[in-house]
Amino acid sequence: MEGSPQISLHVSAQASPQAVAAYRYCEAVTGAQARNFSYGIRLLPEPKRRAMSAIYALARRIDDIGDGDWPEPRKAEHLARTRALLDEIREGTVEPEDTDPVKVALADAAARFPIPLDAFDELIDGVEMDVRGAEYETFEQLRVYCRCVAGTVGRLSLGVFGCTDPKRGAEFADTLGLGLQLTNILRDVREDAANGRTYLPAEDLARFGCEQGFAARPAIGADFTGLVLFEARRAQEYFDEGLLLLPMLDRRSRACVAAMAGIYHRLLERIVREPEAVLRGRVSLPGWEKAYVALTGLAAGRAS
Repeated sequence: MEGSPQISLHVSAQASPQAVAAYRYCEAVTGAQARNFSYGIRLLPEPKRRAMSAIYALARRIDDIGDGDWPEPRKAEHLARTRALLDEIREGTVEPEDTDPVKVALADAAARFPIPLDAFDELIDGVEMDVRGAEYETFEQLRVYCRCVAGTVGRLSLGVFGCTDPKRGAEFADTLGLGLQLTNILRDVREDAANGRTYLPAEDLARFGCEQGFAARPAIGADFTGLVLFEARRAQEYFDEGLLLLPMLDRRSRACVAAMAGIYHRLLERIVREPEAVLRGRVSLPGWEKAYVALTGLAAGRAS
C-alpha cells in the first residue's frame, strides 16, 4: 500500500511558477544547512521532496530564531510573526506573489498534502523553552521538550509521507524523534554548556555526580561515561520502538526515514564507543558515511 492520496482534487498537479521558485529556495536552504536531513529527503519523489524542503526551511527558520544573538524580546517578536505566518497558511490567504519564499512553498505544500501545521506551533513552543533558558529536573519534563522540537518534525513529515495507520504512526514518529533528540543532546553537551544550556535532567546529573555540568572536564568522582551510556540506552530503546513506523510507510518514504534515523543511530553508536569524545568537540560522520547510510536505507526500503 502506497499510503494516502497525495494531491488534493482542487489543487492543480502543476505548481505555479512562483511556487516552483519558492520550492527551489527551500531546497537550496535544505541542501546548504541540513547536515543529516537532506540525505534522506533526496530519496523521495519530487513532490514529496519539495514539500519536505518547505517543512525543513520553516523549521530551520524557527530554530535559528531560538539560537540567534537577538535579545529575548526580539526573539519573541519573530516567533510571534512565525505563528502569524502559519495562520495565513491555515486560512488560505497566502498570495502567490508574496515575497517570502518559505511561506509560498509551505502554503503550496499544505494544499497538496495533509500537513499538520499545528505541529509547527508546538515546535515554536519548544524553541520558546530554549529562549527562556528552561532546564529540566526530570526526564518526563525533557520528554515534553523533545516532543516539541523533534517529535513535531516527525509528525509534519508523516503528512507528506502518508501512513497506513496515522494515529499509531504519529506515536511512533514522536518516539523516533525522542531517540534522535537524545542523540543530539549527547552529541552537543559541550557546545550547549558553552552557551549556558543544560538539557540532561538534573535527576540524572545528580545520579552520576555530574551536577557541575560540562563546560570543563567532569569533576573528580563524576561518572560521565555512566551518564552517557545511561542516556544512550534510553535513546536506543526509543529508536527501536520508533522504527516500528517503517512498515506503515510506502517504499520511498520508508527509505527516507531509514536513512535519517540510520545516520543518527550511527552517531549514537560512535558516542557509546567513546563517550568522552563529546567533551572534545562535536561528534559527526563524514559525508561518505552518510551517503552510504542513505543508500542502505534505500535498499532496505526496496526489500521491505
